[in-house]
Amino acid sequence: MARYTASVCKLCRRVNEKLMLKGNRCFTPKCAVGRRRRVMGRRRRVSDYGLQLLEKQKARYSCGLLERQFRRFFTLAEKQAGITGDNLKVLLARRLDSVVHALGFADSRAQARQLVLHGHILVNEHKVDIASSLVKEGDTIRWRESSTKTEYYKQLLESIQNKTVPTWLSLNRETLVAQMVSLPVPDEAGIKFDSKAIVEYYSK
Repeated sequence: MARYTASVCKLCRRVNEKLMLKGNRCFTPKCAVGRRRRVMGRRRRVSDYGLQLLEKQKARYSCGLLERQFRRFFTLAEKQAGITGDNLKVLLARRLDSVVHALGFADSRAQARQLVLHGHILVNEHKVDIASSLVKEGDTIRWRESSTKTEYYKQLLESIQNKTVPTWLSLNRETLVAQMVSLPVPDEAGIKFDSKAIVEYYSK
């Protein structure tokens, strides 16, 4: 499967915004966006199309998706009843790697995707190693039994106590068993982008 292999810091610099692609590192002075030197001079005016493209790229980079993958989610959002932009935010938040990240099992979506691909996560007691799988309301998410013996899991048991979990998810911090108690609302999706601009971009 095709994937982006270059430095993710370049993506943050490209949109001139912290996309939190490296987790906790983005809060440190090592963050590439924070260290970037400001170029003095006249700024070029960005067109409406340019702003729409920027919002689309920002959403795509945040979720770690290629254009074809992102367009597939947009098409799915279009077919659903309701506002397309809000549907898109909810669909992206329901991806298994996004849910694993929202639960605090990983510091970044890339790390969450790796946990899923390596088969550490069970959904309704079944191993799911497809990061784009959509979690449904009522689904249970837990760690595979063999994965609970890893050093990463033991460290997670300690660090998870200080992490905040969104209201649409419930988490037992002792057993790290979680459930999607309701579908996320757009404002709680955890992915910041202008969905209206993205709809306008694809409607051209």
